[in-house]
Amino acid sequence: MAFKDLSDLNDMQIDVLKEIGNIGSGNAATSLSSMLMHPVGIEVPHIAILDYNEVVEALGGPESMIVSLMLFLSGEVEGMIMFLLQKDFAHMTLSSLLGEDVGDFNGEDEMANSALTEVGNIMAASFVNAIGTLTGLNISISVPDICIDMCGAILSVPAIHYANISDKIIFIQDQFNSMSNEATSHVLLIPDVESLSKIMTNLGIEL
Repeated sequence: MAFKDLSDLNDMQIDVLKEIGNIGSGNAATSLSSMLMHPVGIEVPHIAILDYNEVVEALGGPESMIVSLMLFLSGEVEGMIMFLLQKDFAHMTLSSLLGEDVGDFNGEDEMANSALTEVGNIMAASFVNAIGTLTGLNISISVPDICIDMCGAILSVPAIHYANISDKIIFIQDQFNSMSNEATSHVLLIPDVESLSKIMTNLGIEL
């Protein structure tokens, strides 16, 4: 059976996506640890298939301010990946990378923006590499676009861009801890329907 959208996934297929999310999150923690040059731990990620309104509520409501890093997938898998970072995550990573307390990250510091963009690039590669390694598919990612805005405004971008594909998102919540600091990040994976079918087929999962 061909997919119409993420709502068509059965329990086995959802479990496969959860395993990809688990591996990607573990890879992200390892990459972040190398980048920050000290250990970074990660709790078991929370992974779910949610609609846009549920994602907005999970992130604190439409007026909640968040840092967004958006990248497009191309090659044998097309779609979008978004990292939605709470201010505590931005503060933790930037303070470690820049060697000083950056205070309240507001997106106006060019060096801080560049550093956080590189964090997003490395973490996105962690998830993309997890998919590529498991499936053998060749996937490229774009340079991240960084934005600080209200959650409702940020989520309107994929909602409009993928309105004809699905109103569902693969939602991954990660809790990192490093040097007594804890920080939360969220990953939204939005592959197009054809790409999702390729992923399942290459994993030997019946459609």
